[in-house]
Amino acid sequence: MTPAVTLVFQSLPLLILIVPVMQQVCVEVDSETDAVKDQSIRLTCISCQKRAEITMESQVNWYYINKDKSAIHILQYVDGPLYLEGRWMDRLLWNGSSNMQDLSVLIINVTLNDTGTYKCEVIRRMPNMPAFRVTKFINLVVREKALPNITAFYSEIMMYVVLTLMSVWLLLAVVFCFRKIARAEARAQDSSNDCLSIPSDNKDDMVTTIED
Repeated sequence: MTPAVTLVFQSLPLLILIVPVMQQVCVEVDSETDAVKDQSIRLTCISCQKRAEITMESQVNWYYINKDKSAIHILQYVDGPLYLEGRWMDRLLWNGSSNMQDLSVLIINVTLNDTGTYKCEVIRRMPNMPAFRVTKFINLVVREKALPNITAFYSEIMMYVVLTLMSVWLLLAVVFCFRKIARAEARAQDSSNDCLSIPSDNKDDMVTTIED
C-alpha cells in the first residue's frame, strides 16, 4: 500500500468526527425587514446554543409590539407551536428548527397592518439552574410594491459601461490595424516604383556605351 493511500485511510476517522461537528454549526443572522403586500416574509430569529445548553428545555414566544408599547402574544412554542388569537391567525407559521436554535416564523399574505415591531423571545431552562432569556426585535416594514433592486440597477449600468468601453477599444484597434496595413502597402508601392524607375544618369551611360 502506497504512503498516500495509507494517509487517506488514517485520515478517515478524523473526517468522520469532523463532519458531524460541521453540520452543527450555528450562525446568527439578521432578519429581513422589508415585505411586500400579499406576499410572504420570514422573520428570522436565531439563538445559538452552546454544547451544554442543547439539552435545556426551551420556550419560544413571539409578540407584536403596538405603538403604545403594549405587546400582543401571537405565538408560543413549547412542545409544538401554539397559534394565538389575533389578526395573524392562519397567516403565521412556525418556521424554526427542531433543535430550537432557529426560532423563525413565516407570515403569509402580508398586509400593510403587519408593519411594526416584532419581538422574539426564548426562555431556556435546565434542572437546578436559573432560567435565562434571550430577546430579539425585528422592525418590519410592509410596502405596496417592492423597492427597485439597486444592486441589479448598478450592475446593469456597469455592464453597459463595460460593453461600451470594449466596443470603443475594438473600434480603435480596427482603425489602427487598417492604418498600419495602409502604410505598409504604401511603403511596398513606393519600393516597387523605386525598383522600376531608372535614374537619368544611368540612361545616358547606357546610350554612350551603345554608341561606342
